[in-house]
Amino acid sequence: MVAKGDMVYAWTSDAEIAKKAECGGAVTGLLKYALENKMVDAVLAVKKGADVYDALPVLVTDPKDLAATAGSLHCGTLLLSKTVKKYLAGAKDRKIGMTVKGCDLMGLYELSRRNEINMNNLLLIGVNCGGTVSPVSARKMIKEKFGVDPDSVHKEEIDKGQFIIEYEGGHKGISIDELEDEGYGRRSNCRRCKLKVPRQADLACGNWGVIGDKAGKATFVEVCSQKGAELLDKAIKSGAIASEAANPKGIEIRGKVENAMYKLGEKWRNKDFSALKADPWGTINKETSRCIKCYSCIENCPVCFTSADALKKSSYMITSGEVPPNPMFHLRRFAHISDTCVNCGQCEELCPMEIRLALFSHAIRVEGDAAFEPKLGAPAYKN
Repeated sequence: MVAKGDMVYAWTSDAEIAKKAECGGAVTGLLKYALENKMVDAVLAVKKGADVYDALPVLVTDPKDLAATAGSLHCGTLLLSKTVKKYLAGAKDRKIGMTVKGCDLMGLYELSRRNEINMNNLLLIGVNCGGTVSPVSARKMIKEKFGVDPDSVHKEEIDKGQFIIEYEGGHKGISIDELEDEGYGRRSNCRRCKLKVPRQADLACGNWGVIGDKAGKATFVEVCSQKGAELLDKAIKSGAIASEAANPKGIEIRGKVENAMYKLGEKWRNKDFSALKADPWGTINKETSRCIKCYSCIENCPVCFTSADALKKSSYMITSGEVPPNPMFHLRRFAHISDTCVNCGQCEELCPMEIRLALFSHAIRVEGDAAFEPKLGAPAYKN
């Protein structure tokens, strides 16, 4: 009987999923079992579009279609939490299964606190995440650092501290540290993230800690809730998923990897925030002077609900039609969201003027947490 706290190696029994998936395909296999057995009404997933730089969100209602969503897309920088609110009615009228990264999970929690999402209707399979790479930056990195035509790449992965590509004619890996020291690699918000194993999901899955003959052939699964225990238990008993107890040495290795990623996040925070503290308002004013008032940051932020129309019509402290806007435009937005910023990076990723908005709001959030956490207690997740 599977119980909360259990740690196992798991892999799918579905041949089609196993062929397309990574690390045994347990995540996709579990979602397929949940959909087939009416534990969820649909699965919100991501699949490859035109190429490895093109990640497409899809809502799957036919279990046969889930095989197309197997595998990882590190150059897909989607955030699925606001998708649930905007396009799936906040999961208030049906049950949704979905795979979540740490930032997806934090966004869902913040939305649920605002009664925008029904968490009881979500079945969440969390995946370890070392970070994602902007598709535009990835293409440039592969061309300039790897010396490979980006269009010839058919697979990429982040493993053992390297960004690895497979392309027509071979494969190549370069250290993430080397890439990032030269301005390539993961998105800046991903570098600062400390939530690498999303245990607030029902299951926390990944390849960290899978060793021995199961390395590359199985998924490490940590059971984090009763809902997750029920799903894994039923899937194993049905034969949809095969499993064995996690190797104790593998558990130890997983902990070391997580701790190393946590320290790396702390290193990048110190670097980014220290540079900002030298002249915070001067830096913010200079950067935001490029703003063209497109409202993309507002539309894509998972915790911002001040509509673009409302801000456009507002005359209080902000002059209508002024581009770039008065600095108060951005200060009001930071005040509105920075106490709940989840460091997803969507504001910065989708800003056409490449303003470092995620850095500013994340810095304010972290400073606020440091001031108030001793009095209020730690949040449900650690940003």
